[in-house]
Amino acid sequence: MPYMNINDIDLYYETRGAGAPLMLIAGLASDSQSWSTISGELSKKLLLIMPDNRGVGRTRPQDVETSVQRIADDCVALIRHLELKSVNLLGHSMGGFVAMDIAIRYPEIVGKLLICGTAASSSKRNASLLFNWAACLEAGMTPRIFFRDVFCWLFTPAFFEDEEFVNVAVQFAVEYPYPQGTKAFLNQVRAIAAYDCTENLARISAKTLVLHGKEDLLFPPEEGLRLAQAIPNASLTVIEKAAHSIHIEQSGVMIENILNFLMQD
Repeated sequence: MPYMNINDIDLYYETRGAGAPLMLIAGLASDSQSWSTISGELSKKLLLIMPDNRGVGRTRPQDVETSVQRIADDCVALIRHLELKSVNLLGHSMGGFVAMDIAIRYPEIVGKLLICGTAASSSKRNASLLFNWAACLEAGMTPRIFFRDVFCWLFTPAFFEDEEFVNVAVQFAVEYPYPQGTKAFLNQVRAIAAYDCTENLARISAKTLVLHGKEDLLFPPEEGLRLAQAIPNASLTVIEKAAHSIHIEQSGVMIENILNFLMQD
């Protein structure tokens, strides 16, 4: 799989499919593999570009200076490396921060913008929660317990009704072959806490779809509404029976919304 040396990192990325290019930008502690629930179907109609953000996955070194703007610059460098004039962008959570930052600072390379489970900035409550997670990792919390706690914020109550499935999901996270280091996690948390594009949302010129899970605890649907009202050419879709990880709990609905939006004039 390909790497690109850019700035101070070796950026790992994957491409899949053919058609109009769509870059998928993952959230905190997530990498290119986090899109596996939707990438198969999307790649039948689109060229997917899926980088491992700095500080996570197979991008090296993990312990590197990190900010939303730096991740955005990495993504733009990759787009140019692939000799693409413009791409559509899909960003989830922290990846939504990155996608909006690209749309604000590099409008010429953004076709359409999709942002899901995100906001213009992180609340003080969220910042406190994420820094607490980082402290738990530094204190040596058992990974199995850590992921179970994190999952409570990512998924709906219905997700936990199937205990066997929950155990499988936790086991997958614990045994993931490209784990994020504790310091790299903290670096991404700091990047999230420091970012705020509220005053620049009106500069986003790309046609935008805001996707939000109705039961999202981290970024409630009201945050999506604020984005849709502040971005000039934006619309909001709230997805039922989904929390923060929409692409996992409601992958089919998300795929449908993505394709419908991108196929519109």
